[in-house]
Amino acid sequence: MNKAFRFRNVKVIAGLAVAELLIMSYNVEAQKLASLTILPANGITISSAGFSDSTGYDFQSSVPLLSFEVNGKKFSTLDIINAEFRNRDLGGMTGNIEILVSPFMKISGSLKTEVLFTNRGNDTVLLSNVVPFGTNNNSVYITGAGPWDLARAYLFRPVLPPLRVILPDNAWELGYSSLTAGNVSLCALARRQQTDGGEKRRYETVLPPGANVRYALYADLYSGEWQNGLKLMFRDKFLYDLETFDNTLYERPDLQWIKSSYIIILQMAWDRDFYDRLTGKYNYAGELTEWNRLFGHADVFGIWPTWPRLGLDQRNQWDMYRDLPGGTMQLRAFARMSRLYNTRFFIAYNPWDNSTRREDHLKGMADLIRETEADGVVLDTRGSSSYELQAAADSVRKGVIMFSEGMAITRDMPGIISGRVHNAIFLSPELNLNKLIKPDFAIFRVCDVGEERNHREIAIAFFNGYGTELNLFRPGGRGDGYSEDLELLAKTTFILRQNNDAFLDHDWLPLFPVKAENIHVNRWKTPGKEIYTILNMRPEGYRGQLIELPWRPGVRIVSLWHHEEYDIRSEKGILGIPVNAEGWPVENRNTRLEGSVECIALFDKVLSSSLRGDSLSISKPEKTKVRIWIGNPSYSNRKSYDISFRKDTVINIFKLAGNFEGKIVIQCMDGDLLKDENVLTVSAGKPWLISKVIRTREATFIPSDMVLVPSAKITYTLTTSEDFIPYPTVNVPVTAEVDSFLIDRYPVTNLQFYEFLLASGYVPSDTSNFLRHWEGGLYKAGQEKYPVVYLSLEDMKAYAAWAGKRLPTEAEWQLAAQGTDGRIWPWGNEFRGTWCNNSFNRPTPVDAFPKGASPFGVSDLVGNVWQMTNDMYSNGNYYFSIIRGGSYYNPDSSWWYIKGGPQPLGNTQIMLLVSQGFDRNATVGFRCVKDIAPGALKQGK
Repeated sequence: MNKAFRFRNVKVIAGLAVAELLIMSYNVEAQKLASLTILPANGITISSAGFSDSTGYDFQSSVPLLSFEVNGKKFSTLDIINAEFRNRDLGGMTGNIEILVSPFMKISGSLKTEVLFTNRGNDTVLLSNVVPFGTNNNSVYITGAGPWDLARAYLFRPVLPPLRVILPDNAWELGYSSLTAGNVSLCALARRQQTDGGEKRRYETVLPPGANVRYALYADLYSGEWQNGLKLMFRDKFLYDLETFDNTLYERPDLQWIKSSYIIILQMAWDRDFYDRLTGKYNYAGELTEWNRLFGHADVFGIWPTWPRLGLDQRNQWDMYRDLPGGTMQLRAFARMSRLYNTRFFIAYNPWDNSTRREDHLKGMADLIRETEADGVVLDTRGSSSYELQAAADSVRKGVIMFSEGMAITRDMPGIISGRVHNAIFLSPELNLNKLIKPDFAIFRVCDVGEERNHREIAIAFFNGYGTELNLFRPGGRGDGYSEDLELLAKTTFILRQNNDAFLDHDWLPLFPVKAENIHVNRWKTPGKEIYTILNMRPEGYRGQLIELPWRPGVRIVSLWHHEEYDIRSEKGILGIPVNAEGWPVENRNTRLEGSVECIALFDKVLSSSLRGDSLSISKPEKTKVRIWIGNPSYSNRKSYDISFRKDTVINIFKLAGNFEGKIVIQCMDGDLLKDENVLTVSAGKPWLISKVIRTREATFIPSDMVLVPSAKITYTLTTSEDFIPYPTVNVPVTAEVDSFLIDRYPVTNLQFYEFLLASGYVPSDTSNFLRHWEGGLYKAGQEKYPVVYLSLEDMKAYAAWAGKRLPTEAEWQLAAQGTDGRIWPWGNEFRGTWCNNSFNRPTPVDAFPKGASPFGVSDLVGNVWQMTNDMYSNGNYYFSIIRGGSYYNPDSSWWYIKGGPQPLGNTQIMLLVSQGFDRNATVGFRCVKDIAPGALKQGK
């Protein structure tokens, strides 16, 4: 017989009593959930949802109120037989389990109902896996699965394999599910309350005959991506463990430092690395130095002198500290020394110490903090702190952190701001939903060094955006594998610290959608930057496009793991982001050696840098600094340079890097936080310009032996007959803007160089082969107009400086020889063998071929002697200069020789430099140029 009862609103539909559940949404601003209709037909089902705009959604198939398991067998409220109203409750039987659903009530803006499961059979049963809306392949839900384990909660998503998750320690039995209702979605949470006659276990409840267990179901409305349902229930509703969150501790300025901490090291006092019993000496200073080398610094060091020594005699836990060598005065010195290394010093508190010498715990802890100047307290066996503990610490010293052995459950989080993922969980689940509840709660994964390798645990901590505790309590485990783990930890810590602002993102997105299986992505945002942490659980690794975002301009994609800058590629309005996650041996699956990580950053472009020759040009925002790394950034890379300038600067990278090939990483930093990163590469063997143009005193007239070359913007392409040693720029167009200058009409002659020697008294530091073609310190008779040769680059520059001139750049030589019309020879496009020294096998006077002049009247440019330019390069191994024009000497018995004779203006040649004496030769001369003051020239005599 149908009967109406007082749910929120009760309607009669088709002769059936209908309970209408009013659920107010917390997360959807425009549209609210006004009602949810359940029917006691076909079990207990949800039939429709009503919204605040008077629209609704009818579910096309039967949706159960919840599903559950009895002795491992799955049931749902669709299986209820003869569902009916019983006074205020809606109930029925499924096998021997009676289910009663109480009326809904408002709580925290959501709707809450209670479901009572009672064992009406004669045998004890195990009840588990209570999930609102049931479990199906088209929804996202959380429940337990697989064999028993401390952490066997899984997140199920359509298509993808289930993923293990960490839940609060009072919520491992939790059930969560979401349900699409048109353009919005419902989400609901099942939380176990109390049992009468039953036994609560981590994931199940033991129900003897007649026993019962009560679950609370909470429902609400969200819109958008499925993760918003999780955020609503975990972050915004605090799993309904709290009505509001007291943020007082989290806002205290003196406690903020823990939010940017990522490495805690805990060590026992009898560890010989701390104190060596045989030598009677502390080694703590050496430990601090080593941690600085590995990690920049350890954020926290905690000393532990109690368990398992405590209880041998009557001394209490505080006595153990005072009886250490040097007592608390020595510990205070260590605390002060630690802070000089950017490390905070922790003591520990054992709340179970009640049988040794009696001393008030709070007073004892406060006294020890005062005596040692400790910065924090490890709370042994505790998952929470208390007002009294924090107040005791605050009474003697500000900034003291309480660090619990376990992870605080949600209702305890307002009283403590740091805790651990305990090492009792051997293989940590991939996703930690505690980070979703309170993103600025400082979490540290315990890595028990003496127990096992910790590669996997370090990777998962990084993926979840939190730190690591190196627990050195257990002996052993400090061999080669430990060193490898520390290298990984140093790399993850480096990224976590530089992007600490992102990893405190209140709205971070777990499991950013990707199409590949067993590779997981979390997204973290802060203004101007997005960070994507990637956890690869595929042994074969992953290389290729993985992350897709809507296209937007002005961004830069950088792998912070590999420090590679990726080209921006967009297809149909989608920005595709590549990922390079390294593979790992398949035999490491399901061990602490499995997994690899990658990290992608999406920056708003605020940094600009380019490398031209040895000049690194940088532009950045004001009030930021630049950090230049020669090689990949890391704590082990000592070649980093902080550069201070206002907005723009040019740096000689050769002076920083020396003979270097590889990456140059430029980071824009705001304090210790990364704002943008550029990655430049000095390719193996690629030359860069190391010479500088030192302008001459500006000429105010044109000497008779020089000609004017007006300024021009030219484009030219250079080639070479051999490229075993890479050239600076060949076979591609080069565009150069050249200012006006004066250039010698002819190459420098023997006579001119002789006059220089007489006037200056110049003697080179290395005289080998100096002016070898002269005799007795004088050129041969009749060769006063021959080009001077057998000079080193230093000799040529000495002459140029004496003459008030300099060597031409290659671009200046090109313009002076070719003009602006791209001709092949100085006189035109057709070769004229009588207009230049055409491989005569001897030099000729510089004025012998007047018809071979360029458009500006520059003579003897090709065929007589190679002409040195100012451009000097380094490729990391060799130095070389650029010479142009060819020479009279043209060996032709083998193609291995440098090609001599007159060279077309599109041909360039390098001259490898060894020493002054080696470089002096019979076929290379030079001419000079002079800078001018525009508009102030007159013709000289």
